[in-house]
Amino acid sequence: MNSGRAPRRRSGRRLRAILPVSVVVAALTLSACSGGGKSGGGGDTNFVTNTGGISTVAKADRKAVNEVAGETLEGEKLDVADLKGKVVVLNVWGSWCPPCRAEAPHFAKVAKDTEDKGVAFVGINTRDANKGPALAFEKDYDVRYPSLYDPTGKLIVHGFPRGSLNPQSIPSTIVLDRDGKIAARSLMALDETKLRKMIDPLIAEK
Repeated sequence: MNSGRAPRRRSGRRLRAILPVSVVVAALTLSACSGGGKSGGGGDTNFVTNTGGISTVAKADRKAVNEVAGETLEGEKLDVADLKGKVVVLNVWGSWCPPCRAEAPHFAKVAKDTEDKGVAFVGINTRDANKGPALAFEKDYDVRYPSLYDPTGKLIVHGFPRGSLNPQSIPSTIVLDRDGKIAARSLMALDETKLRKMIDPLIAEK
């Protein structure tokens, strides 16, 4: 009797372990390469959405980003917390995503242009089953800043606090102020003008 019950308990534990990852993948599949959406978490968010589709948060109302750390596509360890003191641009992308390819040259250019102004770019690569296509993407578009490898979307789901401006589509772009707090978000592909519109106020912020 006991030998019959034990396997069922182990099976239940396996299902519980698998379920969170399955939910993450399903959520990303539904939102892939799409725009729009609302901020997650509910409650009073104090977000301001400009006509250009960029949402911002007043400095007093910003929330700190959760842990966004892991291994880059190149195999290096990276923790966004170590970039505190810089304006940080987090871009969620996948090599399979046409809007990501459209915006990539603009991100590569602005990253180079703003590096000496205290701006750091970090990609979050997701839903690429292996690193090969993502590394080829970086080479094709001359993307020289690092990207965290997040194939199942765990960083996207858990890296941003409930009720904050969080990534909800691919591509998404989140900009952190120098205190590591979430200041702006876009849920669409960006050109150079719109990207700078997100970054420049934070460069100038005291």
